Amino acid sequence: MNNTINKFVTPEIIFGTGSIKQTGDACLRLGAKKVIIVSDPGVAEAGWLTEVIKACETSGLDYITYSELTTNPKDFEVAQGSEVYLREECDSVIGVGGGSTLDVAKSIAILASNGGNISDYEGVDKISKPLPPMVMAATTAGSGSEVSQFSVIVDTKRKKKMTIISKTLIPDIAIVDPQTLATKSPSLTASTGMDVLTHSIEAYVSAAATPLTDVQAKNALSLVAEYLRPSVASRSNEAAKTAMAMASLQSGLAFSNAILGAAHAISHAIGGKLPMAHGEINSILLPHVMDFNFIAKPQKFKEIAGLMGVDTRTLSVKEAACGAVKLVREIAADIGTPMTLSDIGFQKDYIPDICAAALADACMITNPRDTTYWDIEKLLHDAL
Repeated sequence: MNNTINKFVTPEIIFGTGSIKQTGDACLRLGAKKVIIVSDPGVAEAGWLTEVIKACETSGLDYITYSELTTNPKDFEVAQGSEVYLREECDSVIGVGGGSTLDVAKSIAILASNGGNISDYEGVDKISKPLPPMVMAATTAGSGSEVSQFSVIVDTKRKKKMTIISKTLIPDIAIVDPQTLATKSPSLTASTGMDVLTHSIEAYVSAAATPLTDVQAKNALSLVAEYLRPSVASRSNEAAKTAMAMASLQSGLAFSNAILGAAHAISHAIGGKLPMAHGEINSILLPHVMDFNFIAKPQKFKEIAGLMGVDTRTLSVKEAACGAVKLVREIAADIGTPMTLSDIGFQKDYIPDICAAALADACMITNPRDTTYWDIEKLLHDAL
């Protein structure tokens, strides 16, 4: 052991079937009197917004709901939500949904306490004032936003995703209820699951990885490799849903502290231009970024192969890493996520703008291999 000091930040975590019913009591423990409940139409249709409302009513909390959100959360939705928060004199925030919804909830908390426009906070540590208490209830096994210091919001004028990173964005309490995953479609389960896989791999090889983040990323990797396919195959497979909920949680803890890499930087850039699911874009990019990053941390890429079930005993480091990339592609093919950028409508003339936006993304800072404009250009051509 060396003398390096590692820091690891996390919210209070409540995990388990039925835990979403504790949302109201969780807010009470934070001193809440009136909360804004941020959700979206899909979560409302599945019944989980109603569950949270019931929990608030049981706890005697006053509340207002804000749920008119779209895929890939947008700056004007954040502004509208913060106006509701201030007008209704709320003092706390509940987010219930997938990553998009939770990112909006956290960004509403930023504007409600710090003012201005959400674009003012793009980048690292731009938030100066404390945020109101936040409770985040995840309903997908994907983003990890319920435990992370990230919020990603689309700037509609610049047509790009803004990455906001600050420890103040880490919620006070995270609620992870595996039963919420049973209402998700196979396609959503697949795309969010590939996001979990991307989080795990990028956090594990990140330039900011530590022993504290590695243990979370490694366990998440093993769980995704074993349980993502069964989770996509069956809504009623409780073991697979619980395992994927844990994988999402642990990969979220890993990347929140180790940050991410080129796959997410490029994915954010593409997501600002195309209204595609974030996990689907990651699914396409991840194998290409793994190939590119191999020379930076070859031993870790060999370990990734072993964690995902590849027998590496007779393989060289390079052969094992190739096995890991092959397995990522096999999982994507088996669960039906897009395999190329052309599959999602990406065009060659997007490449210059995407390269520039990706280089400016905060996630590129911790990519293990130095990355140039021309490297990103080649990655995108290869992914077409």
